[in-house]
Amino acid sequence: MNEIIFSKPLKENAKDIYNLIKRGGVLDLNSEYLYLLQCTHFSDTCSVATFNDEIIGFVSGYLLPNKNDTLFIWQVAVDERFRGQNIAFKTIMNIFNSNENIKYILSTVSPSNKPSQRVFEKLANHFNTKIENETAFSLEDFLNSHEIEVQYLIGPINNK
Repeated sequence: MNEIIFSKPLKENAKDIYNLIKRGGVLDLNSEYLYLLQCTHFSDTCSVATFNDEIIGFVSGYLLPNKNDTLFIWQVAVDERFRGQNIAFKTIMNIFNSNENIKYILSTVSPSNKPSQRVFEKLANHFNTKIENETAFSLEDFLNSHEIEVQYLIGPINNK
């Protein structure tokens, strides 16, 4: 059956996730080791979208150490061929639906990343809650040329 399946990542998915991020050319490419950690240590707060056994989407996240009701979304990647099908939204929802303690979703997004901005706005609308924006990291916070990162805080969310 040709359907998109959303699930927790497995260790063997790390190479495909690395290649998905690399092919996209937009997100910061992390080390292969980090993607292995995300697929093992952080698999409860990460999700993959698979189509015909191919990884076509990935969301990495973690619960804030000092606020275990807050899910930080680190990276959102969707294969170019599958964009515009709500895969990013559904992949984040897969994480949310398997973590009943989440009351807030937090992320940072660069101003030029309009698709991610729309995903977080859609999440706020879906949960019928507010979204707050503020600069999280300015140009001076980075060594190399990097856009500012705007923090998006969604919540509180009535989870179940």
